[in-house]
Amino acid sequence: MKIIVPMAGRGSRLRPHTLTVPKPLIPVAGKPIVHRLVSDITKVLGEPVEEIAFVLGDPAFFGDDVVSSLTELAEGLGAKASIYRQDQPLGTGHAIMCAKESLSGPAVIAYADTLIRADFNLDKEADSVIWVKQVEHPEAYGVVKLNDQQYITELVEKPKEFVSDLAVIGIYYFKDVGVLKNELQHVLDHNIINGGEYQINDGIKRMMADGKVFVTGKVDEWMDCGNKNVTVETNTRMLGFLQNDNENLVSENVIQENATVIPPCYIGDNVTLRNTTIGPNVSIGNDCTVEDSNIKNSLIQTQTVIKNANLDNAMVGNNVIYDGNFTTISIGDYSVLE
Repeated sequence: MKIIVPMAGRGSRLRPHTLTVPKPLIPVAGKPIVHRLVSDITKVLGEPVEEIAFVLGDPAFFGDDVVSSLTELAEGLGAKASIYRQDQPLGTGHAIMCAKESLSGPAVIAYADTLIRADFNLDKEADSVIWVKQVEHPEAYGVVKLNDQQYITELVEKPKEFVSDLAVIGIYYFKDVGVLKNELQHVLDHNIINGGEYQINDGIKRMMADGKVFVTGKVDEWMDCGNKNVTVETNTRMLGFLQNDNENLVSENVIQENATVIPPCYIGDNVTLRNTTIGPNVSIGNDCTVEDSNIKNSLIQTQTVIKNANLDNAMVGNNVIYDGNFTTISIGDYSVLE
């Protein structure tokens, strides 16, 4: 089994946090998004993963530190890491084809801007499984259309009239991803473009037209990390799941001086809390100091100093110095407010 992870996008909707850190490496509940996604997919598959292929963007942004982090992730899961580059943002289909040397045999393709919680058996008799989640407003999503046998017969983007309430979440299984590779090569060779880009859906539609069987795989939870507000919400939800899983979320070397931590919270290594109440639903990365503050429902990255703060629904980057009384904030890396 292989996992293919296209992650070349710059994450513009999550700026300023993605100006210095690629969005898939933004931590949620103490772990980068892509690390958590790939680890969770590996658990769902329930079988060894031999290779994880990452499709990155510009080396000036996705540099050696990113490659090292992803290599360590793959090897920690017992897999080989393969690194590919997408030099131009030409769409989902193009991104997958940048990893064409790895497109053979059974594989999962997962876009690194979403998190899932799932527990189900993968239907390996089907040619493909498309993960979906039931949603309240299907007109805002791409959805699947099913026939009487519950096979997927069509992919419909943001339907104006009701088609189904099963939204495509951007994770796919292919019994032989080489079939998708051949169809996407046709898409590229014949310059089949939708929305100005080469889309994975056009390769999938060609597979369907050839009689390939597509079924749904339903997830229990689907969490987005598209912008600041939903990322903070995802952090809250993930902390709740991890608490229910009895994971230890607070490092043993946290220094607490007249401080209260209301769970669930993730608190990393070498964090100092003074005259402060943290929680619920707060993640604080390594090497931070928080003094004379009340913080809840927020995500704070690493090496940051916060004083005299009353924060709710806040997202604070790395290496920030913040001293003030604002509430709903979004501060990028290396900012100073004092």
